[in-house]
Amino acid sequence: MEWRFSIPEAEDTARLAPYFCLRPCKACESGYLDYFLWADYYRVRYMTVKDEALLIVMKNDREYFAALPYCKEEHLPEYFEVLRVFFNDVLEQPFKIYLADEEGVRALGLFDNADYYVREEEDFRDYLYDAQELKTLPGRKFQKKRNLINKFLKDYEGRWAYRTLGCDDRDEVIAFLDRWFPAHGDEASDGAASLTSEREGLVRILADCCSMCYRIGAVTIDDRIEAISIGTYNPVEEMAVVSVEKADPGIPGLYQLINREFLVHAFPEARLVNREDDVGLAGVRQAKMSYHPVGFEKKYMVVQKEFRGRRVDLTDPYEEEVSHYQNQA
Repeated sequence: MEWRFSIPEAEDTARLAPYFCLRPCKACESGYLDYFLWADYYRVRYMTVKDEALLIVMKNDREYFAALPYCKEEHLPEYFEVLRVFFNDVLEQPFKIYLADEEGVRALGLFDNADYYVREEEDFRDYLYDAQELKTLPGRKFQKKRNLINKFLKDYEGRWAYRTLGCDDRDEVIAFLDRWFPAHGDEASDGAASLTSEREGLVRILADCCSMCYRIGAVTIDDRIEAISIGTYNPVEEMAVVSVEKADPGIPGLYQLINREFLVHAFPEARLVNREDDVGLAGVRQAKMSYHPVGFEKKYMVVQKEFRGRRVDLTDPYEEEVSHYQNQA
């Protein structure tokens, strides 16, 4: 096979988007936006095979890893093996997948496959919500959310608005990001580098917004953007995926308002909402749990047990035995 991996670009969106809906998947990665947003940070590369499969390979500071193939469920075993060959024969390292979605892992029978370690990555499970609940915030369990929104509406009566944004609003959104990012350096789970990469990814998205399949909305106060949210829609799962939500936490009720208004205006057809993971941060976990998820999309690390006749010990996913192989690539 000829290996032709490409850097994801905005103009690839329309061509690649159908691959993400070829099989059941409720993960936030069931869309192009996250891969495009983090393309530089994770050095994302992709290739398509026979118009049947989308293969994605990434790299962090230490290692290469892949996503589960995006293809029809019946083709998963074939393209899983294609990726295995690429890792073993081309990269010369054990085959490794981070954040494999549960549907794909089960379809491949990996829980019972003696050739692979499979371990749930609990910090990276996605939070799933009932879309109608987040749009209406009904009952006692959402009383605090409604109270915060009502406080905001009272404090900023006549001064706020929700806006659906487009290409013409690009400069305003970048101006908001220029204010937001310097003030929130402590919110990144893995340091300033990821925060910088996120901002750069957002600017890339906005620069090519006319060709991207995402939806974006904002709350303005006195005609200035003070909160934004960006997401995509998975029609197979009838699921909105909210990838970006940023607001001034010093304004009570603003986060709760953008959360609700974005879903109401941008995703009226959504049955389910994926608000991604908490990356192991206690404060983020508390905030996500406060919206009463109806379930979770579990993610798994999948690692080949043996490579070139040597067994890979995965007591710790980053231990030296694994790193030894990774450094050979």
